[in-house]
Amino acid sequence: MPRPDGRHGLAELRELILRHADNTAYDTPAYTTAVDGLLLGTAVEPMAARAGFTEPSVAIVAQGTKRTVLNGTPYDYRAGQFLVVSIGLPVIGAVIEASLDEPFAVFSLRLRPSVIASLLLETSRRDPTPAFSGLAISDAEPDLIDAAVRLVRLLDHPEDVSVLAAAYERELTWRLLTGAQGAIVRQIGLADGSLSQISRTIQWIRAHFAQPARIEDLAAMAGMSPSSFHRHFRAATSMTPLQFQKQIRLQEARGLLLAGPADIAEVGHRIGYDSPSQFSREYRRAFGAPPGRDALRLREHAAP
Repeated sequence: MPRPDGRHGLAELRELILRHADNTAYDTPAYTTAVDGLLLGTAVEPMAARAGFTEPSVAIVAQGTKRTVLNGTPYDYRAGQFLVVSIGLPVIGAVIEASLDEPFAVFSLRLRPSVIASLLLETSRRDPTPAFSGLAISDAEPDLIDAAVRLVRLLDHPEDVSVLAAAYERELTWRLLTGAQGAIVRQIGLADGSLSQISRTIQWIRAHFAQPARIEDLAAMAGMSPSSFHRHFRAATSMTPLQFQKQIRLQEARGLLLAGPADIAEVGHRIGYDSPSQFSREYRRAFGAPPGRDALRLREHAAP
């Protein structure tokens, strides 16, 4: 059987996404589908940056360009490229290339640790433990695109979803494991790996973002020495634990301000800031405007 053609596969993936993601503007969340964990997104114009929190997933761009910003560093991925995320991270995302004639189109699939772990158990492949990375971008190989196409095709045949979706998801995950970013994906499935230990501390920080976070306590939670924990955490997230906590706090504050008019000092206090001036200063550094002005701008943009 001939190998799939990446160009033709990408064109079909684009058409499938545009047909099934019947929303005309990319939004959060993206258009959900009958396949569990599969999201499709489109946009007919560039879309403003939005803060969010990732989960282990892969996103393949079929047309246009997406930008994901992590700790001030932009990662742009275009048609024919994919972004793989191995851990929960506070990011800012924007569609930077889209038009009515050439809409942005993206395929996104949640990566399940259980699926990855089962594939690792069934193969003799033993990749070396990689340097930690929370996310990475690569060109999508034709086999990966082909697996994505067949997963989205299931949306034309709803009766096939319960029978075939799991097999296609498994194949796509295998393509990732055996591709350029396989070492990163592999870490998602290792329950006893350092990435899993870091993930536990991330979950704690997200749930207790307003509380003081001591490196010694977080390291003990991860089962590491403070110096090892600090090194692994920064490698996985590009941030120190305290910088990570600050990003979570500021994103939470932005959500509170977007929900409706609120006292700026009170919002800062609720997310763990004792100093209103420090809160305003760090908020402006993160989002480009003081809290009140940024909230007004966001509400105006969200208004119908």
